[in-house]
Order: sequence, then C-alpha cells, then structure tokens
Amino acid sequence: MYRYPRPPSSEITPRHVFEQRRSLMKGMAAGMALGSLGSSPALMARELGSVTDTDFGQDLSPTPLEAIRGYSNFYEFGTAKEDPRQHAHQLRTDPWSVRVEGLVDKPGTFALEDLISRFQLEERIYRLRCVEAWSMVIPWIGFELRQLLKAVQPTSEARFVVFETLHDPEQMPGQKKDLLDWPYREGLRLDEAMHPLTLMAVGLYGDTLPKENGAPIRLVVPWKYGFKSIKSVVRIRLQKEQPTSSWQAVQPEEYGFYANVNPNVKHPRWHQATERRVGETGRRKTLMFNGYESEVADLYKGMDLEKHF
Repeated sequence: MYRYPRPPSSEITPRHVFEQRRSLMKGMAAGMALGSLGSSPALMARELGSVTDTDFGQDLSPTPLEAIRGYSNFYEFGTAKEDPRQHAHQLRTDPWSVRVEGLVDKPGTFALEDLISRFQLEERIYRLRCVEAWSMVIPWIGFELRQLLKAVQPTSEARFVVFETLHDPEQMPGQKKDLLDWPYREGLRLDEAMHPLTLMAVGLYGDTLPKENGAPIRLVVPWKYGFKSIKSVVRIRLQKEQPTSSWQAVQPEEYGFYANVNPNVKHPRWHQATERRVGETGRRKTLMFNGYESEVADLYKGMDLEKHF
C-alpha cells in the first residue's frame, strides 16, 4: 500500500477528534448503502466497509465543512467565492460519465457508478493551496487516477493528460461570460498523473462531493496550486504534445503549466511566501510543493522551477 507523508506535529488532530473521524468513516459506507448520501447512484452502490483510509495522511486538522463549501473558486458559477454555493445547486450530476480517449489502447466512456465500483475508494486528507495565497485542509474521498489510466493502457507516445470540465452554459451560467475559453481545461504530465498522490475525488467529509466543490468527480493534485485540480470532469485525453491550460492561455505570466506550490516563485498579485489558512487568524509559511516535497521533488529533478513555474 502506498503511504503518503505524515504531517508535522503542529498539524496533528487531537486523539479524540481522530477517533471520531474513524467512526465517521465506518459509518460512511453504511450510509451509502442506505442512500443517505443523496441522489448519486455511484456512491450508493458501494458496499458496507468498501471505503478505506490509509495509515498516513489522517493527521491534518480539516477545515470546517461550511468553510469548504462556502469559499470556492468555480467560475462556471460566478467569480465571487460564495457564488458556487448559491448557484451550483442547478447542476445535474446524475447520470454522469467520463470519456477517456487519445493515445490509449482501450479508450472508453465510463459511467461514474462504474468507476466507483471498479476502483477502491480511500479517504485522503490533503492540504489545498490556492494561487491567491489562501489554503485549506480537505478530507477527500476518491481513487488514485493512475488506476484509471492503467485500465485504459496509455501508448508509448503518450506524454500528457488533458482534463475537461462539463460545458453547459444553461447549467453553468458563468460560462455565458467570456472570462475564459470554455470549457475549462487543465493538464498534467503523464508521470504527474500517475503519481500515487494524484486523486480523482468523488466525495469529501464522508459524503458525496458537493456541487459547489466540483461534483460529481474532480481532480485533486495536492502539491500544485488549486486551479490545477479541475472540477466536474467529463473528458480525459492522453496526447503527445504539452497542452495549454485555460488560465495559462489567458495570463501565461501568472499561471504556468506546472503550477507547483513554490514560495520562492513570485507572483505579480499575491505574495507566495506565506498563506492564510481559511478559518484561522494570521498567516502560515508556505511549504515547498505544499508540504509534499519528499514525495514529488524527483518528478522535477534537473528542472529550473522558476522558469517552469
């Protein structure tokens, strides 16, 4: 089993809170079977005991659920932090499918319930760091992206993975504005996508993924700035050429392709050496690769991280 790094003692949850979270995890699967997780057939299809947690990564003290749901960048529903919570309720997430195509031997369209029944769900408590210098700690439920990629069998020419959000301006009114060239697109190098930390999330806090946080399935790449973790994914494409992500196309001087959390790379609008943890007072020191340096630094060995930001 892959074990991701244990956080420092300053971020460890008190024992009684940790034990309560263990109990919540045990009850989560039962709730799925009883249909208490809402209308998603994907999560209700999981059997009792099928959601697991891992040995490490459970010690971060999570940001309160209401803060996670009420403070979000999801411009498909508006540019204010509270807009997604107010408008995302109109998004239809059932049925939902994800198309995987491009340089793979076994392309296909996967219903969400099939993805979740095929791959083992885990709870992963990750830091989330926004390029705007605010951060959260979120207890995601999901499966490693590499499981899906291995299933479709990338060809030897595949070098990059491109992700695409649903494009439906009637459901997502923010897409009626020309802020970006919709639909939203993001990309990873194939080795980044295959890293064990890279997650496809379908839930958080022991429940289905809220619509304002990217339901019903989103990418989570914890060592990169939050805009890389694309929401409401409907298409994944493997290709040879490096793609141009949506924000990179609009403001390349601010949004690089790699977008690794790096306190040493200056940003024209936000000071990156420190960050504000949502729900806390004061500021924290920004950690290299958002605290996952020992896990992912080898991916960028020999690269100039100020040039390839």
